[in-house]
Amino acid sequence: MTDLEVVARGLVGAERFFEQLRCHPRLPLVACSDSERPAVHIWDCGAGQLRELGSVGLTSNPYGDAFGWERAERTPVVAWHPDQPLLVVAGEDGLRQWTPAGVCEPEGVPATASYRSLAFSPDGQTLWASPSFRDEGGGWESSDVLDLASGTIGAGPRWDTGVAEHPGGGLVATLASDQGATHCLFARVDKGTARAAMRPLRRALILDCDGYETPLFSADGRHIAIRGNAYDNSVEVFEFPSLHRVLATTLGDPSPGYPYPQEWLDQMQAWSRHNIAFGSRPGVLWIATPAGALVEVDLETRQAVEHDVLTGSRLSALAATATGELLVAGSGGELVLLSVLSDSTLSGSTQTCTTSRDVSRAAAMAFLEATAEIPDDGDDLEAHLVLTDGTRTWEADDLATVTAASATDPTWLQLQAAINKAQVQSQ
Repeated sequence: MTDLEVVARGLVGAERFFEQLRCHPRLPLVACSDSERPAVHIWDCGAGQLRELGSVGLTSNPYGDAFGWERAERTPVVAWHPDQPLLVVAGEDGLRQWTPAGVCEPEGVPATASYRSLAFSPDGQTLWASPSFRDEGGGWESSDVLDLASGTIGAGPRWDTGVAEHPGGGLVATLASDQGATHCLFARVDKGTARAAMRPLRRALILDCDGYETPLFSADGRHIAIRGNAYDNSVEVFEFPSLHRVLATTLGDPSPGYPYPQEWLDQMQAWSRHNIAFGSRPGVLWIATPAGALVEVDLETRQAVEHDVLTGSRLSALAATATGELLVAGSGGELVLLSVLSDSTLSGSTQTCTTSRDVSRAAAMAFLEATAEIPDDGDDLEAHLVLTDGTRTWEADDLATVTAASATDPTWLQLQAAINKAQVQSQ
């Protein structure tokens, strides 16, 4: 049996709330995105307390009526250093760096550099940034690799939506998005070099359409969850390393098709895009709802249990702290730290942590051993990928020859079949 205990409460302030929570992977720190302006607030969530430490971009102009892509382009993106209390923020004024000592510009990085996604390499020596800002770069077709010690900027592979490090080490996941289909790419982390690099691997997930958020690994490394997409409030969870899909659901009503009714658009906005998290308990996904409740989903039994958290307030963001507690933000300006209590879980015990590390390392190693790196000269990424949607698997040659798809198949497969069929008929 699972229960939630309130550890601490904080009040964000009048007429604003937090739309996204990004917890530090090891320290009791969280970066909170402001709903009113392109600003990020840093809070301490340790020692059973919640207190604000500082902010970046607090004097920026409010979002006002900005909506959709206009709003997204103004929204800052962040990346935590894997070990240090250091946050890098990419916003309207370029890159900024927050530490407990204050805010400054990172050394060795052009002041005008503009990025839509940031991530530190697991060793903390390199900053990965997308899309490329290099003069000779290919924009969204490549990324930048910033060596923080030397200030040099090199070329990296294509990726566009955050980077998630597998808890077993040596492996990361990211997205390469397109309107027809999005690839969830996995990459080996190239260590022991002056500039840590992502080495893309052949095994990949294929997701319908685009508009997904950064992938999310469970603490034991046995599951990966992906929130999206542009046309539905979907949540998909895959076992790892098998990539077998164990959950696919839509939050609220599915897309009715264009033109979209206003009530459906309102529903889409009501659901937070940053409302899923894995806590410390294996095999459980948490989902925050517009009704102020947290839904606990057992991925093995498919059973779901609702926990009331905030009455009369929409849950606007959800995240898990480094110690497995849950942090939720509400549209009324609340920030609440919750402890997950379970009769069957030795939460926080040395035995549990050691077991989780062993399981995650085994999962990462099994995935790496079952695939191979894409060649350095593999400019045509899709020609090298072995794709799965969690139920079926396709080699590149399979997709080049498929000419039939049903109405229940994903949109990308229907389009691929139609294109291939038209090419055959024109010969």
